[in-house]
Amino acid sequence: MSGRQEPQGGTKLLIDLGPLLVFFLVNFLAPVPAVMKIFVATGAFMVAMVVAMLFSAIRYRRISPLLWFSGAMVVILGGLTIWLHDETFIKMKPTVYYALVAALLTFGLLTDRPLLQRVLGSTYPGLDERGWAKLTRNWAIFFALMGLLNEAVWRNSSTQFWIGFKIWGALPLTFLFAAASIPMLLKHGLMKEDAVPAEPGPVE
Repeated sequence: MSGRQEPQGGTKLLIDLGPLLVFFLVNFLAPVPAVMKIFVATGAFMVAMVVAMLFSAIRYRRISPLLWFSGAMVVILGGLTIWLHDETFIKMKPTVYYALVAALLTFGLLTDRPLLQRVLGSTYPGLDERGWAKLTRNWAIFFALMGLLNEAVWRNSSTQFWIGFKIWGALPLTFLFAAASIPMLLKHGLMKEDAVPAEPGPVE
């Protein structure tokens, strides 16, 4: 088996979602005053993201572009959150992530460069050119809307509600959107009967 094989199934979920679950659990369980929980959880989030990247690099000899992107943002904005003692930075991190990914996907569509296909080609075997274009367009719109939703939530609710939204709102919405894409993908050449679209990159 090639050292460049892609993570699949549970391993992919562990790499993509593990750091977010660490963030949620540490925020819930950390034996510190409530006002300090998000800062402790942010530090744990940063460590977990670095561990996920190292695991991917060691086990699969590569780190996906989206994992690099997400990891860099967690470290930079998480570091600012802790250094400046301002939780605004970690709350804005999903917005920035969603906006940049949506912009990159839109740029790819407008310039006829299949950026999503280059990142997720092995996830959608047989998908034709039209299918990739539709998938890219749909994810670009979804990410843009998720960025707006994150802004609305963190600016108009408590920190604990926002953290809950990341787990019980953003995550299910992402998987539901991916599942809703299946009929279109099958229509455009995705022939593998048990194929389920993977979320393009770590959930933010």
